[in-house]
Order: sequence, then structure tokens, then C-alpha cells
Amino acid sequence: MKFLSYRHNHLYFEEVALHRLANEFGTPLYVYSEAALVDNFARIESAFTKMPHSICYALKANSNPTIIRKLRDLGAGADVVSVGELNLALKADIDPQKIVFAGVGKRDDEILAALSKGIKGFNVESEMELQVINQLAGDAGKSAPISLRINPDIDIHGHPYISTGRHHDKFGIALETVRKIIGNFSTYSNCELVGLHAHLGSQVADIAPYAELGQVMRKLIQEVQAAGHRLRYIDVGGGLGVDYSQPIDVATDALGRDDFAFDPSAIAEAISESIGSLGIEIVFEPGRALIANTGLLLTRVLYLKETTGKKFVIVDSGMTEMIRPSLYSAFHAIVPTNLRGGTRITADVVGPICESGDFLARDRELPEVQRGDVLAVLSAGAYGFTLSSNYNARPRPAEVLVSNEDVQVIRKRQSLETLWQE
Repeated sequence: MKFLSYRHNHLYFEEVALHRLANEFGTPLYVYSEAALVDNFARIESAFTKMPHSICYALKANSNPTIIRKLRDLGAGADVVSVGELNLALKADIDPQKIVFAGVGKRDDEILAALSKGIKGFNVESEMELQVINQLAGDAGKSAPISLRINPDIDIHGHPYISTGRHHDKFGIALETVRKIIGNFSTYSNCELVGLHAHLGSQVADIAPYAELGQVMRKLIQEVQAAGHRLRYIDVGGGLGVDYSQPIDVATDALGRDDFAFDPSAIAEAISESIGSLGIEIVFEPGRALIANTGLLLTRVLYLKETTGKKFVIVDSGMTEMIRPSLYSAFHAIVPTNLRGGTRITADVVGPICESGDFLARDRELPEVQRGDVLAVLSAGAYGFTLSSNYNARPRPAEVLVSNEDVQVIRKRQSLETLWQE
């Protein structure tokens, strides 16, 4: 993680000591770095500068209003998957012409809301969805901008829950069906075919799937143009993987620095080689890549426990604050905010939730900790707070943003009273 380092045995995020934040704002606590967010966006934006492009941030990764506004100020559009996310993007003053609406199950009211705002396009995922949008647009006296989401049958060989481009995944339309729709598109008189879309999945670890996607897209673009359609943009989704391992070298007081699985410019180059010469705008939809390694979760050690040779570090955060380890067996590096030396232990780091699946790490080697110590769960900016819940009647945590030495509360800790609202 960038801008994260030990100084005199204390862990700092930018110029702020993390143990101070835990003491001031309590735990569990999400902490984000503005400098890391700006740096990540700049790297991705600069990768595509040689071609017309838009960077549409996938709000599902982290929908904090302050984060969305920061990205808007940097020039980002939005990739939304619900009317709620659409509303957040609009409240952040993102231009509707920089908003794309994805998702396999758009409700009628969501489609009508997006139509009324004049968004850039709908990523359509089935023939029936296209029929419904055509009907609703006609009833509303609108023309709906359509980007057909293809399923290219490309396997990224990742976790099955976050792979979306294989033929048996629920996302996208098979190529043979896309070709049939293109041939009959004149029957959708209230729709305009403005784009093609594909998203391979999340945590893509190498460039090969993007190169393959570029070839698939080029062939299909040529077929669309031959059919008389003038495409405005090609949406290649997101999926750029990030490094969750973040190794720590205590001897040099440094944490890992490489946030991305590979240089994002390789994606732009692969796409450019296939379709760059066609002069069509490229839309890229990063979510995790922009925000994952800009954030961490602070949690305090409540108890230490040992049973039949198994050690447990029991902390005040669990699957209600960070469900990724329980849901995906996801790895997050966990480090103390204060180093004291001493021996190391191997233990499960578990939360207080009444579920055996409630854990942050299993069989993890850690510095020996004590009751009251604060641990940092790294790379927690994406799919952390957005997947949090009130299970066990636990209020959602606060979120803060650090910028150099400044600290801003960007979401207050949920109060117990709100859990009683009817």
C-alpha cells in the first residue's frame, strides 16, 4: 500500500499515526488515503491518454459520497448497477453523459429513472431486457442508448464468484445471440445501438484475457458497422487485479508498494492494438483497482484464546465489517499499528459474530499481540464498507479520510438508535 509506513515503530498512513485515529474515533474504523486515491486514478487515466476514453468508476466497490466526489473532481464518470448508485453519482454532480448503467436485473423504475436523466448508455444483458427497455422508452417518448454486453467466453481463471465472462456465467449475451440482435435491431425502434460492452470479471492477473477480448471486440465492431450502426464507444469493463499480499519488511520500516497486479498501460496497449485504429471512444470501468489499496480497517484486540493447541486473536471487527475473508476466502494482510518486537505466533484472527465462518485470517503468522492492541487489516478500501451489515445488531463503522496531516470524518459511526427505526 502506498503512503503506509512504520516510523519509530508506529504505523502511519500519509502523515497520520493510525493508533491515534483508533483512540480518537474508536474501532472498527475504515481509513482511506486521498493521496493513494489520486495516485491510482492518475496511473489508470494516463494509461489511456493516447486514445479517446472515459474512466467510469464502479461505485459498487466503495460508494462513500466523499470518495465519489473526489473521483469526479479527478474526471471520473460512473459505472452504476442500481438506482441507488445512480442517485449517488448524480448527487456527486457526475455528468449523466459519463454514467453507464450495468447489471442483469434492472427494474422498470430504475430504467425509467436512468432514461429521464439522459445517461450515456445501458449495458444490456439479455434480449428480454432490450425488449423491456424499448417498451419503456417508447411509453416515455425517449430513445434509449444501448450498449450490448457480450459474453466473450473468456476464462480469467480466478475465483468463480468474481469471474463474469465465461459462457455459463449469468452475465452478458452469447455472441451468436448478439449477432442476431444486431441483425434485427431495427425492430427496437425506441433504442439506439451506441456501444458494445464486456466485463471479464474481477482480479484479472495478467494481460492475456484483455488481448483476447480486444480481438473478439474488433471482429464484432466490424460486423456492427457493416450492419449500418455507428458506435459511439466500446466498454471493456474493469477487472484490473490488485495485490492483496502487501508484504511487510520490518527491518526497513516499509510496506509493499505495487498496488496493481500489472501495469494498467498494458490494458490500454492491448485494446489499442485491436481497436485503437477505429477511433472509437474506450470506456474503462475500474472499481477495486482504484480504491482497494487506498483503504484499511482498524480493529482492536479484545481477547487471546488457546484451545487444544489452536490460538485465536479475537478482535472487535468481523464479517459484519469485512465479509470478504468469509465470503471468498480472501486474503488481507494484517499488521499491528505499533511494533514492540518479541516472538511471533500463528493464530486465527476472528471476530465477535456468532458464526464459525466469522474470521479475518486463518493460521496467520503475526507478531505476538496483547489485549488492547490495534491491528490494521490492509487493502480494505474495496468491498469492505459496501458489503458491511447490521447482522447481530451491530452498527456500521465510521469512515475517515486522511490527506497529508488532515483527517476528515466522511461517514459517522452508525448509532444504536438507528437500529430501532421502523
